[in-house]
Formats: sequence, structure tokens, C-alpha cells
Amino acid sequence: MNPKVQTFLWIAQRASAALLGLCVLVHLVTMIYAVRGGLSAAEILGRTSGNVAWFAFYTVFVLAIAVHVPIGLRAVLIEWAGWRSRGRDVVLLCFAVFLVYGGMSAVKAVFR
Repeated sequence: MNPKVQTFLWIAQRASAALLGLCVLVHLVTMIYAVRGGLSAAEILGRTSGNVAWFAFYTVFVLAIAVHVPIGLRAVLIEWAGWRSRGRDVVLLCFAVFLVYGGMSAVKAVFR
């Protein structure tokens, strides 16, 4: 594979990992704070509904997942399954689209 593509994938994997770490931390701290404050799931959803900042945050979260997971699976498929054909990348691209679609469907449902 082209070394430039390999370098790009390596950087994208590490950058998305850093972003995911931050997103998970913010999500968990917020949820723990809200629940300890006595809020129910319905109250949390009521407060986040229509909030542009939270919509943007969870959109970034979904996009980071859609970048990180397929690149990681690509490495697993190469190392464990020996799948090195172009078809692997097509399947993983479709999987990334599925992750964006599913994730954004959930984000839109919560933030109507």
C-alpha cells in the first residue's frame, strides 16, 4: 500500500483515539454528575433536547467513532484474516457509513 495512505490512516487512527478519549471522558463525567444530581434519564433528555452544543458534541463523537473503528478493524482483518484485497476497504467504508448513519440517527432522535 502507498506509504502516504498508510501514514494518513495511522494519523487518523491516533487523532480519532485522542478525540474519543476526550469525548468518553466528557460523556461519563456529565452523566455521573447529572445522575448524582438526581436527574432521571427523561429529565436529562429534556434538558439536552434542542441544545446545539450537545448536538455538535455528539456529532463529533459519532464521526470520531466512524473514523476510528473501521481503521482498527482494517488492521485486525489484515493481521488475523489475511484479508488484503480492495474488497476489504470497500466493506469497511460501507461499515463506516453505517456507523455514521446509525449514530446520527440516535443523535437526531435525542436532540429533536
